[in-house]
Parts: sequence; structure tokens; C-alpha cells
Amino acid sequence: MKRRVFLTGCGAFALTGCGASMSGNATSDAVARAGYVHSGPPALTLFTMVNNNTGAGAHTSLMINASQRVIFDPAGSVRHESIPEINDVLYGITPYVAKFYASAHARKTYHAIIQRREVSPQVAEMALQMAQSIGPVGQAQCALKTSGLLAKLPGFEPLRTTWFPVKLAEQFGELPGTVTRELYENDADDKAVAIAEYDPNAASQVSQAAQ
Repeated sequence: MKRRVFLTGCGAFALTGCGASMSGNATSDAVARAGYVHSGPPALTLFTMVNNNTGAGAHTSLMINASQRVIFDPAGSVRHESIPEINDVLYGITPYVAKFYASAHARKTYHAIIQRREVSPQVAEMALQMAQSIGPVGQAQCALKTSGLLAKLPGFEPLRTTWFPVKLAEQFGELPGTVTRELYENDADDKAVAIAEYDPNAASQVSQAAQ
């Protein structure tokens, strides 16, 4: 079973849909200390959370691998004190954090569509700078802000802005070079179970190439 907690004794993730962000801004020092540079090629990875019962999209976020790797999580509610955040941008996205971020959203009631597209270093850096400049995002605007960011990037011109996560995923999937996978898990929504089963040695089992 995939775990949904990072550190014992540090609290659990908040796990809901596209709602108001639940953590305050980190300090610039905390962000600088957490900064993580991934060795893989520059890429944009779109996360879409989908209700297993209705097929409706619940949330959209974007992992950006540029000069550092971050997750733009507009109006997101997966937050943890060990992951610095400023204005809905999460920093320090190591393979361990990326793996557990995706796993946090996949449970009995939801699955995650994960779509990755490699881009040039220039496009990746543009995406990072735009994500950092947007500021805190209002409730239910996750797909709107993410699609608006993407549509301004070279190579993403066919995308139209949308309020609907699944619509954005469908458009993203049609772009040349997009690799799509889906993540299903059977975790219950009881975070206490995940905390009890957390393996503090799990980080060492996630390789640099995992995400």
C-alpha cells in the first residue's frame, strides 16, 4: 500500500479536492534550503485527480522540472510542514516527494491521471517563472489557472483555457510527445491508517529516475 504521510511526528497531509490552500507561505530561506534539482530532462507533468464514481475532475496541478523542480498546486490542499510552499508553489520536489504527492491523491474514491511532456529548458523555465508569479489561487480555479499558464507557453498553443480538470487532461493528452499513465490505489481515506503504516526508510527506496 502506498503511504500518504512524509514524516512521523510531523502531521499528515490534508487530503481534499480543489479547495483553499491550507498552509501559509514559507520563508525564502526555507525555500532555498529545500530547492531540488532533478537530473532528468526538462518536463511538465500534469496531474489530474478524477472521481472514480462520477468521472468528474476534482483537481489539477503541474509539476515543473526546470532549474529546480516544483509543483504548482493552485488552490491545492495537499500540504505538509516539511514541504515549503509560497503562493501555491511547492518546493523541494524530490523523487520521494513526487511519488508520495501522486499517491496522496489516489485512493478508493479517486485516481490520478499523470501526463508528462518533455520541453526545452527555456520553456520549463518560463513555466516556473509564471507559476511563481501567479500568486495564491482562489477555490475551484485550479484547472483555469493551470490551463492559462500552459496556453502561454511555446508548443502549447493548441490548449484552450478551461475550468474543468478532465477537459484540460484531454487537451494535454493530444499534444505530441505526451506520455500518459493512471494511478489507482485502494487506500482508505482514514489518514490515521496511513500514519500507522508509514515506513520512515521509504525515502531511500525511491530512485532518482522514479519521477
